[in-house]
Amino acid sequence: MPLKPEEQAEIEAARAQSAPTRRATVPALEEILFKPLPVLDHGFVRVIDYMGDDGAVVQAARVSYGKGTKRLNEDRGLIQYLMRHRHTTPFEMCEIKYHVKLPIFVARQWIRHRTANVNEYSARYSILDNEFYLPAAEHLAVQSSTNRQGRGVALPADEAQRVLDLLREDAMRAYRDYAFMLNEDESGKVVDESRSGLARELARMNLSLNFYTQWYWKTDLHNLLNFLSLRADAHAQYEIRIYAEAMIDTLERWVPLTAEAFRQYRVGGAQLSANALAVVKKMLAGEAVVQASSGLSKREWTELMQVLGKA
Repeated sequence: MPLKPEEQAEIEAARAQSAPTRRATVPALEEILFKPLPVLDHGFVRVIDYMGDDGAVVQAARVSYGKGTKRLNEDRGLIQYLMRHRHTTPFEMCEIKYHVKLPIFVARQWIRHRTANVNEYSARYSILDNEFYLPAAEHLAVQSSTNRQGRGVALPADEAQRVLDLLREDAMRAYRDYAFMLNEDESGKVVDESRSGLARELARMNLSLNFYTQWYWKTDLHNLLNFLSLRADAHAQYEIRIYAEAMIDTLERWVPLTAEAFRQYRVGGAQLSANALAVVKKMLAGEAVVQASSGLSKREWTELMQVLGKA
């Protein structure tokens, strides 16, 4: 993920600045502030700013002054209680802002989470870079036979290579035609003075969804956890899941007690319906239970057996 010289200079200048503050700061997160964390072939996630820490969650829950209790185990226990019982407001007291570079098709999936403040790079105003996403061959797969929105087994090597060739050829041709219609190079300089260029807001429609865009994405901790619980899940599409995994790394640096509770109760836990809980109770009582009489659909039964390790 090479950065342009001006981008690297901007990052170094931002990291060179410091200011005294009475606000809570987190040394582990400060270590990577402004640094791009590579994702996919040309993408990245970087933390631009944040407000609050685990202490802010505790403070909000207790509505106390200062930093609240100084006993780590008490703070851990309270945060786990809040997570376990789905008390969301204390987590809304913390906020974080990311700068994300991502393929357009990932952005269109990501934007469905309507709980953040977003400002995206404008291709009406600026010229998009000639950067597009090409999956690794092992991530090219057939349509899943059990999940209408997922992928199944990997394509044979020869078929995967043909797909990669098509993706590369199509993207290169699309950008070449985009540049021709603009009649501008990437710096905005006119290429051919003898002809007009098409408006940027129109020329962009020729580009494919694997081209990269960028945005600033700011959200509170509660809604970040909701995003991560869905997008870091094993069933999420790989291309957005890998961004979520990078963001979990920043979460663990920022609010380690909250991240621990998140892994315990949201990532590693399971929510059961009333019927599923009844099935578990019967099994614990030694009763033999089958799907037909369980009150569960075949799909919910399969999911429950997977949770219980009986699949």
